[in-house]
Amino acid sequence: MERRRQRPRRRPWPKGRGTIALVALVIVGTTVLWLTIPGSERARTGASAPIAAASTGTPSSAVPVIPSASPTATPSASATPSPSASHTAAASAPAAAQAAVPAGYRQITLVNAVNQTIWAATNQNAQHPIPVTGWRLAPGQSVTFTVPPGWGGRVWGRTGCSFNAAGNGHCQTGDCGGVLQCQGSGATPATLAELTFDSFDGLDFYDVSLVDGSNLPMYINTTRRADADPISPTGCYKGACTTAVNCPAAMQVKAGGQVVACETACAAFGTDDYCCRGAWAGRQNCDPAKWPVDYAKLVFKDAEPYAYSYAYDDSATMACKGGCNYRITFGITP
Repeated sequence: MERRRQRPRRRPWPKGRGTIALVALVIVGTTVLWLTIPGSERARTGASAPIAAASTGTPSSAVPVIPSASPTATPSASATPSPSASHTAAASAPAAAQAAVPAGYRQITLVNAVNQTIWAATNQNAQHPIPVTGWRLAPGQSVTFTVPPGWGGRVWGRTGCSFNAAGNGHCQTGDCGGVLQCQGSGATPATLAELTFDSFDGLDFYDVSLVDGSNLPMYINTTRRADADPISPTGCYKGACTTAVNCPAAMQVKAGGQVVACETACAAFGTDDYCCRGAWAGRQNCDPAKWPVDYAKLVFKDAEPYAYSYAYDDSATMACKGGCNYRITFGITP
């Protein structure tokens, strides 16, 4: 599958004394903020790897270490998500740690609003590593973690997992090398949240992607942004809301006799039209409306109207400005 177009690169800094003054101001501001973090908080993280480190892997004393939060239960942990549960998880989970986040860092909150346990994951970013990349979330639980400036990656949910005390095991969907703490990408099909921070002119770019199929419903909300969030707190976009994927039998992935995921038409049928190759290759030729069946719309876009439904569905990319924080909800609109 062809890669989507590269987003514009970050604008270069201007030259001259203005730049020196700006850099000095950022360093001083970051140092002051770090010094305001209570010593007990810093001591509590002494055994953890730093969130941001030099390219050699050696921690930098100038970079604050921020603890990775443990999963917390929302006030309502029922198997069936409700509006009150969704709003509570969204509003309360990141609030406590907000004041301890240095300038340029982002908080990402993961909320399990489905009726099964999931094992959330993110790929490890070699340039901007974080200490934890896998979390177990029971229904109604949430977790918040912090990433450094320049971080980018994917977040997804794994299902049907079993891990031993050492963190080794296997998941029915989204498995990443048989380990709880992911180092690479997850197995497909899996629903993805794709995030690129401070990519161009102070903008973040983010999206939900079903390009590799779907194993869980998902929507993304943003906070601390300069404008209004395009997605409602319950996962609706321009009047269309998040629903479960209605997967045709030929595209269903099963484990233990149960449907656990929905693969793409390309993976299921392997033809040039569904795989956008041969005469169908490229943005101009890859048109799902001309496929024998428009699975991109009928299966994926109808379920999640704001998500990528095929490789060239670039209208699904969203932007956020203002040092945004993110809440990724695994679940449908209540």
